[in-house]
Amino acid sequence: MSGVPEEIVGGLARTPILLVACDFDGTLADIVDRPADARARAEALDALRRLAALPRTEVAVISGRALADLRPRLTDIGDVHVVGGHGAEWTDGPPVDGARAAHIFDALRPLERRFPGTLVEYKPAGPAVHYRHVEPARHAEFLDAARAMSVELGASRLREGLLVVEFSAVSTDKGGALTHLRRRSGASGVIFIGDDRTDEDAFATLSPPHVGVKVGEGPSIAPLRVAGVQEVAVLLNGLARARAREAALTGSVPIDAHAMLSDQRSLALIEPGGGVAWLGAPRADSPPIFSSIVAGARGGAFTVRPAGEGASGAPGADAQTYDGESFIARTRLGAITIVDYFDCTGGRAFQRAGRTDFFRHVEGAGKIRLTFAPRLDFGRTPTRLRATDNGLIVEGGADPLSLRAPGIAWSIEPDGQHHTAHAEIDLPSDGLTLELRIGSTATIPSTGGELARRQTTRQFWTGWANTLKYSGPHEALVRRSALVMKALCHGPTGAILAAGTTSLPEQLGGLRNWDYRYCWVRDGAMAAGALVRLGSTGHAMKFLDWLLGVVDQLEHPERLRPIYTVGGNELGAEGELPELPGYAESRPVRVGNGAGHQVQLDVFGPVADLIAQVAEAGAPVTPDHGRLLDAMVESVARRWNEPDNGIWEVRGPLRHHVHSRTVCWHAINRAIAARRALGEPARPREAELRDQIREDVLAHGYNARVGAFTAAYGSDDLDAACLLTGLTGLIAPDDERFVSTVRVVERGLRRNDGVMRYVYDDGLPGNEGVFHLCTGWLIEALHAIGERERARSLLDAYAAQAGPLGLYSEERDVRFGVALGNYPQAYSHLALINAACRLSRDA
Repeated sequence: MSGVPEEIVGGLARTPILLVACDFDGTLADIVDRPADARARAEALDALRRLAALPRTEVAVISGRALADLRPRLTDIGDVHVVGGHGAEWTDGPPVDGARAAHIFDALRPLERRFPGTLVEYKPAGPAVHYRHVEPARHAEFLDAARAMSVELGASRLREGLLVVEFSAVSTDKGGALTHLRRRSGASGVIFIGDDRTDEDAFATLSPPHVGVKVGEGPSIAPLRVAGVQEVAVLLNGLARARAREAALTGSVPIDAHAMLSDQRSLALIEPGGGVAWLGAPRADSPPIFSSIVAGARGGAFTVRPAGEGASGAPGADAQTYDGESFIARTRLGAITIVDYFDCTGGRAFQRAGRTDFFRHVEGAGKIRLTFAPRLDFGRTPTRLRATDNGLIVEGGADPLSLRAPGIAWSIEPDGQHHTAHAEIDLPSDGLTLELRIGSTATIPSTGGELARRQTTRQFWTGWANTLKYSGPHEALVRRSALVMKALCHGPTGAILAAGTTSLPEQLGGLRNWDYRYCWVRDGAMAAGALVRLGSTGHAMKFLDWLLGVVDQLEHPERLRPIYTVGGNELGAEGELPELPGYAESRPVRVGNGAGHQVQLDVFGPVADLIAQVAEAGAPVTPDHGRLLDAMVESVARRWNEPDNGIWEVRGPLRHHVHSRTVCWHAINRAIAARRALGEPARPREAELRDQIREDVLAHGYNARVGAFTAAYGSDDLDAACLLTGLTGLIAPDDERFVSTVRVVERGLRRNDGVMRYVYDDGLPGNEGVFHLCTGWLIEALHAIGERERARSLLDAYAAQAGPLGLYSEERDVRFGVALGNYPQAYSHLALINAACRLSRDA
C-alpha cells in the first residue's frame, strides 16, 4: 500500500499556515471490539503534541465520538482543536442540546434485542449503533432496518461507517467541521487523515495543495493512502520533523525586538543584529528606502557587522538599548557598538520633510564589514549606486539620496536591476560615522560634528519627556509610551500615525496585513488625548489645527474620512505587492488602506473629546477650534442613527454598531463639557440630542439574553469596544448592565492576559491575537466597577508584554507570546497610558 511521498510532506511543511487534522478511531487508535477500550498510540500523540507547539500550525482531531468521550483520550497534547459528534461538538463551542439525541437513543434500544451483538451508544449529537458482533449473514438485514428507522425517526442523516451506523440528531459532518477549521485558522495547507466512510465528507472538501490520506483498505476519494495506524504515526512524526526544520530556517526577528527611530518626519526600525529593517522617508508614509522586514532580500540592506573568521553578528541579551529617554539606539555586536538616530537639530522636526539625516556611528575596535543596498519603493524602482570620494550617490529615486562615508573604498556589484555596495575596513580609533542624507546628493562635510548633533538630538527628546506629569504605576513605561506617540506625530503638520509600518501580520502566515502608516482621525485624537492626560497639550493643539485644515477642504464635515495621509490628503486605492514574501511569509504586503473610504461614525466623538480635554486643561482654545467642535456636533446630529463599518473596519455589511452609537453620544456629551469649560452658554438642543442617543443605545444595544451590550443592534456577537458604554459615562459604572457586560466580555474575549476585539466571523479567513487596546479597556473597566486589585494585576501583566525596548505592536499571540501587527502602535501605547492614569488615582 502506497505511502505519502516526501515531496508532499515537504510542501506541507513549507506552507505558511498548516492545518493537520485527523480522525481518532482507526487513525490514531486501533479499531477494537469495544469502543471504550480504544487508546491512541503514544507516538502519534507525541507527533500531534510537537506539531501543536510549532508556530503557524494548527492541529485538530475530528471524530464521531462524543466530545466528553474524546477529550480524555487526548490529554496533555497541547493546544489542539477537539471536535466530536462529526462536527456537532467543539471544545470552544456551545454545548449540544441532547434532548433529541436521547429520544432517538431510546427508540433504537430495541435493535439490541432484535439483532443480538448490537450495541447502541449514546452521543449528544446522535446515537451510534455498532453491529460488529452481529452475525455477518444478518448485516444486510440490519442495515435495511437501520435505514428504515432513520426515516421513521426523522434523523438529520444516517452515516454508515465501518460496522457502525450513526443517527444524527443535528445536521453536521466532518467535511463541514474541516471547512470551518480551515477558515478559522486561515490555513494555506491542510492534511486530513482518516479511515472511516464518514471521513469521505472531509476528503471531499480538499483539492490540491490540500491533501487527504486514507487509512487502510476500501474505496476512497482520497488521493493518498497508508496501511494502518502505525503508518499514520510515522507520517505525523515525519511531518512534525519537517515542519520544525522549516520553522527554524524561516525564523524572523520578533516584531517588538526592533528599535524604532524617528525625527517626527521619517521613521526607521533597527534589528537587534544592527540591520536597518525599515526606513520610510522623507515622510513616514513615503515609499520606503529599506523594507526587509516585509520584503526580505528584495527590501535591501544597510548592515554593519564584525568581520573576520568566527565573528558573530548576534547581539547579547542586553545588546540594544535607548540612550535615556530618547530615540538614539545603541546596538552592541561583539566588540563594536552602533549608535543610530535621526538628526533632530535645527528645528528639523517641524520643517517640511525634504532633508533628513540618518546617522550610524560605529564605535569599538577591530575589522568591520559594511553592506549598503537601498531598494527604493520595496525594490520596485531600480536602485543604482555611484561612488564619490566621500561616499555613495543613490540614483533612480524621485528624491535625492546619498551616503556620506569618507575614506571608504566601496565594491559596487550588480544585483539584478539594483546595485549593492560592500566594504571591509579596520574601525578607526575615533569611530566611523555613516550619514544617510535624504534629500541631498552632496557628500561634503556638514556643519557641526556628529557628537554635538547627537547630544542636541538627545536633548530634543529628553527635554520634552521632562515636561510630562505622571506619578503612578509603571512610570518608566508610561513615559516611554508617551515618547513613542510623540515620535508618531508628524511634526510639520500635526497628524499622528496609527503605526510606523505596513503589513506586519495580525496572524503569522495569514493575510490580515494592513497599511497603518497614515493618520486615522479617531486614533490620532485618542493618542493626543492620552498625552493631554500626562500634561502635554502641544501635540493635541497641533493635531486639531491639522484637522481644521482637513475639514475646511470638505464640502461638509459629516463627510470626514476615517483616514488621511500625514499631509491631510485622502488615501488612494489599496494595493498589493504579491511578489514580496511578507513578514514570516505573511502575504500579501499592502500599500494604502481601503478602510479610508468606509463609513465610521465614531470618528467625531474623539475629536469633540479632545477639544474638551484641552479646554479643561486650560490650553488656548480658539474660535476656529470652536468651529471644529460645532462641525463635529452637526455631523453627529445628521448621521448618528445610520449604520456603519464600525471601529474594527469590518469589510462587510453596514450595521448599527453599539460602539459607534456610544461614541456619537460621547461627542455630544463632551461638546457640552467643552462649552462649560470655555464659559459658553449651554445649548438645549445638544442636551436633547445627547439624551435621545443614550435612550436609543440603552433600548437597542443591550442584549438581555447575552447579558451584555453587544457588537450591533440585534446581535449576539461580543465586542470589547462595548466596554466604552461605561468608560465614556453613557451608563453608570455600577449599573448592573455595565457590570454584566464587563463580566461577559472578560469571560468570552479574554485570553490569558489579553483581550480579543471579537471572535465572530468578519468575512476574512484566519484569526488574530489579543488586541492591546482592548486589554487596556478591560483594565479600566475592572477598575470602574470596583475590582481594583484585579485591574492592577492585569495592568502589571500588560506592562510585562512590552518589547525589550518598551514598545508595543498592535496585538500579541498568546499561544507563543510573540508580538503581532504593525509597530509601534499608537493604540497600544495610549491604552497603557490611559489605564495607568486611571489606576494612579489609587496610588
